[in-house]
Amino acid sequence: MTHISVGDAPRTAADWRGYLVEYGGMYVRTANEYVRPRLTAEQIESHWLGAEPADEQTIGATEQRLGIRFPPSLRAFLTVTDGWHGVGGWVHEVSPCAEIDWLRNTCTGTDLIEVYAEVEVEEGELNELLALFRRALAVADGEDLWLLDPTKTHPDGEWAAYVFAPKYGEAEEYPSFAELFHASKALMIRIAESEN
Repeated sequence: MTHISVGDAPRTAADWRGYLVEYGGMYVRTANEYVRPRLTAEQIESHWLGAEPADEQTIGATEQRLGIRFPPSLRAFLTVTDGWHGVGGWVHEVSPCAEIDWLRNTCTGTDLIEVYAEVEVEEGELNELLALFRRALAVADGEDLWLLDPTKTHPDGEWAAYVFAPKYGEAEEYPSFAELFHASKALMIRIAESEN
């Protein structure tokens, strides 16, 4: 399923700074009895669930290691915080530069590719998820994964972004990393409302 732009997603580093404090505040306010114990007193007070910004050298070295240039919204995000703990839904954290990698190079990715390759052989038809797993960049994980597809680039330089739920074997597509992050905020609010 493809989602259209919601318009409020951050784009620039300045956008991300304000957005992440607001996002962190929402995360802290909606934290349930399982999440709250994992938050530090400083995170609860500051609403900042991120790290220090990644400098240009760190971002550039990561891009060189991966052989790509990050899409604009991810790049801007990393200049504000090198990773983010506490994401709405079933993602635990957005990875710092040192941990961003091609899904195929991760243990989770290797397992997914193996399972979906077996399904493809048994069913005798091309599996779109398998193709995505082989080419996607993994940028966040938890029970679900956030993946970026470098083969699906939009005119603004953004890559298609996906949240993949292994439990259901489904991937939802968004126009960019920023749109996916923003959708996680809406999901966080819906989950909090359903628990009250």
